[in-house]
Amino acid sequence: MHLGLDVDIHKLEAEKLRKWKNKAEEDLDSLKTNYRKLRLSIKTVGLGKTSEQWRQEIKEEKTKANQWEKKFQGTQARESALEKSLLECQNEEARLKARVADLENQIRDRDYIMGEVVTQVWEVADHLQTLVVQADILSLKYKLKSSQGRELAWLLRRVKALSIKAKPYITSLRHKKEDKSNGSKVRKVGPNAKRNAR
Repeated sequence: MHLGLDVDIHKLEAEKLRKWKNKAEEDLDSLKTNYRKLRLSIKTVGLGKTSEQWRQEIKEEKTKANQWEKKFQGTQARESALEKSLLECQNEEARLKARVADLENQIRDRDYIMGEVVTQVWEVADHLQTLVVQADILSLKYKLKSSQGRELAWLLRRVKALSIKAKPYITSLRHKKEDKSNGSKVRKVGPNAKRNAR
């Protein structure tokens, strides 16, 4: 955004310098014309001034003309610098646009990978739920039979506890994924909404 503003500012300054340069050229031409007319009138009519006065006036006019010439050259130098700066800003803007496009591609790739990871987490969670059911059955079966059975029952209770802790997280991930994939669809409201959502 700032780069666009810098480009616009440089364009405005370059335009202002062009106008000022044109005015300076017109003033310089006008001074030269006046100087020629003055020289001509000096030749034709003395106008009541001494030749020394005329020389002084001519010298002043030449000094003014030289000053305008220097201002004109300075304006040309500034205009050239502004054009160079404008070109650099435009090149930087193009480079930044390319970088933004590259970053957007990276974000899309990352989102795809995250989707794959979430899918794999769901598969592990589903398998974990199956293991929990099997753990319940095995813990009842081997509950009191031996020390190994008690250890197995303890381990199975531990798996069940971890499954219960992970369930809210897995459920929230699943809902986020469903919301993302159904983002453009209109959800139904009413008793059939759950059935239709599945």
